[in-house]
Amino acid sequence: MTETVILPPARQRRGGSFVPPLLVFPFLVYNALAFLAYGGNAQGWDNGILTVPMVSGTPWVITSGDLLLAVSLVLLFIEILKSTRSGSASILEHMLSMVVFVVYLVEFLLAGAAATSVFFLLMAMSLIDVIAGFTVSITSAGRDVTMN
Repeated sequence: MTETVILPPARQRRGGSFVPPLLVFPFLVYNALAFLAYGGNAQGWDNGILTVPMVSGTPWVITSGDLLLAVSLVLLFIEILKSTRSGSASILEHMLSMVVFVVYLVEFLLAGAAATSVFFLLMAMSLIDVIAGFTVSITSAGRDVTMN
């Protein structure tokens, strides 16, 4: 008597090359503007850089902080997409994302120019990146392990 064992097709691993945490770029932009352009003044983030006339007649003023947050949200989305990859490079990326969050937190607590809502929201995005990265990795790792 012979048994035939049918195995499901091998699951493709979505690896890829190493990509540094993207939320480090808003951190660098924030610090460059806060300390160089605004001279450490937290009020500089309220400067309007663009005014869009709305149909209602009320102008929509986009500040430098608003623009930085909008770009950072796009980068957060890309970071969450990156967290779905598996492989050894993704572990390093998650660890570096944690380092980026810790740097955000330390600067938020210690630097006066970082005591703004813009910086706090950037730090919150970094925390979401860390939590989402580890959550997605753990969930996908659980699916990779099958018990018979």
